[in-house]
Amino acid sequence: MLYSPSPLHIPDGFLSLAISLIFWAITLVILSTAVKRTETLDEKQVPLMGVMAAFIFAAQMINFPVAGGTSGHLLGGALAAIMLGPWAGMLVMTAVVAVQGLLFQDGGLLVMGANIFNMGLLTAAIGFGFYKAAEGRQRKLKLFAAGLGAWLSVMAGALFTALQLWLSGTARLDIVLPAMLGVHAVIGIGEVLITVAAIAFIFKTRPDLLEESESSAQNGRGWIVVGALLSLGVVLLSPFASADPDGLERVATDLGFLEQGANAPYKLLSDYALPFFRDSAFSTIAAGLIGILVIAALVIFLARRRSIRHTSHN
Repeated sequence: MLYSPSPLHIPDGFLSLAISLIFWAITLVILSTAVKRTETLDEKQVPLMGVMAAFIFAAQMINFPVAGGTSGHLLGGALAAIMLGPWAGMLVMTAVVAVQGLLFQDGGLLVMGANIFNMGLLTAAIGFGFYKAAEGRQRKLKLFAAGLGAWLSVMAGALFTALQLWLSGTARLDIVLPAMLGVHAVIGIGEVLITVAAIAFIFKTRPDLLEESESSAQNGRGWIVVGALLSLGVVLLSPFASADPDGLERVATDLGFLEQGANAPYKLLSDYALPFFRDSAFSTIAAGLIGILVIAALVIFLARRRSIRHTSHN
């Protein structure tokens, strides 16, 4: 079956079996480290992780138009890592990408390891690394570092996607690499604006959340409520997202390998729509609400289990 274009992720069929399995292995090794490094997760950080996961999922539903009839969307890995620390941020991003693939058929199942690596692990590591380098500096420099890390995280994701496509024999490197980097250099500007705006807002309202990125646990109920309301508000805007193809879809169309993508073997909420109300704004909003509830509940459940386990061991 042919790939039905969706706003995010590599579909099955774009990458070879060997490359898919290699990146599953790399991803699992990194995730096992992330799980071990979050054994000391503070219970107060759990709600913030759930809200961050819900917000990133909602924000990824909003494709914004960029040059040449192409659209882009937030990745959010840098923002998650800056807010939660790199390891917790990676776990949040993994949950987002996994739910998008399993529940919304957004991205292939066989290539999910590559999607998690490209969009979650890599972006979180780069975003946090640049922000951490500005630790102890003035806020303006921290914002600059956050923005630079966010832009480079998008470029790194595009770079690895291009390399994976090349190693899979899907496209020539000298063609796909400049194409991916070129379009994502522009898309990355949107990532910068959203990330910097979010960090600047947090600096003004709850700077304590950014004082220690590894344990941003001093959150109050009011902050959690604000985050939840923002997530809901973004979902309500999702029917107005750009219908233009995203960066990868544009490159795949231009280079002639779009039809290599395969549909998922099953359909639940594919195309971010309810199966019985597909052509309506209500359908998109309802699917988005289901998504943020599932992702927030999943992250909170898993994080709370780790927090309880750590407390019981002590």
